[in-house]
Amino acid sequence: MKGARTLPRLAFGTAVTPGERVLPEESAVALSFNGSTQAVMMATPSDLEDFAYGFALTEGIATPEEIDTVEVVPGPQGIDVQVWLRQAAEARLAARRRTMAGPVGCGLCGIDSIGQALREPAALAPSAFRLTPGQVMAGVAALPAAQPLHDATRAAHCAGFWDGSRLIAAREDVGRHNALDKLAGHLIRLGRPEGPPEGAVVLTSRVSIDMVQKVAALGAPLLIAVSAPTADSVALADRVGITLIALARPDRFELFTHSDRILTEVRHVR
Repeated sequence: MKGARTLPRLAFGTAVTPGERVLPEESAVALSFNGSTQAVMMATPSDLEDFAYGFALTEGIATPEEIDTVEVVPGPQGIDVQVWLRQAAEARLAARRRTMAGPVGCGLCGIDSIGQALREPAALAPSAFRLTPGQVMAGVAALPAAQPLHDATRAAHCAGFWDGSRLIAAREDVGRHNALDKLAGHLIRLGRPEGPPEGAVVLTSRVSIDMVQKVAALGAPLLIAVSAPTADSVALADRVGITLIALARPDRFELFTHSDRILTEVRHVR
């Protein structure tokens, strides 16, 4: 399986049983822009072109139109994803240069100011996209079928995009931020002149401020997560106009912001 390999192990219980387990791979992935490393992330080494496009967008480095080329270059210790930007994006990047290096569980490692960590995304444009409660729960129910790496390893996050009737795309990674960036990159590379399709981002992880920032950068009006949000991520989603749904299951969910996008009689809770 791509992004995983099989290793021997001993299982302890009522007896000791030798065997094997499929485990996800975790590689050092450098994201380099115009020859200078911007970030080094520990990530599953798959869908790395998507990762580059999504990271550039959700971190405010460049829009898809400002990216000329992306090349994935394997090395002896890791993988260098070399992204070449057009002049305007390169100038912006030089003005706010930072280096990120950290484990998969941290989405803010290396940020050099509080202002960067708490950057306020632009408010989303008005959207006519709506879901019924049944469609929300169907989106959650559809996500497991798009998680082959998790099924094999039990050690990967997934981010999917639900249009109300089908899961358009999904990406997996050992890091929740990486999975979302890979999904964002895939969506913006679909070649639609009007931009990414409208729909809901569905996550297997908790919701933190940085996850809301990334969803806002993608422009998705709904965010659905199987785990709980932080209080501050709820406040940010409310300010920028994202409908935030969490603790979602195939038979229930909790709605925190902008309930007008859910076609029900429940009043807006914030």
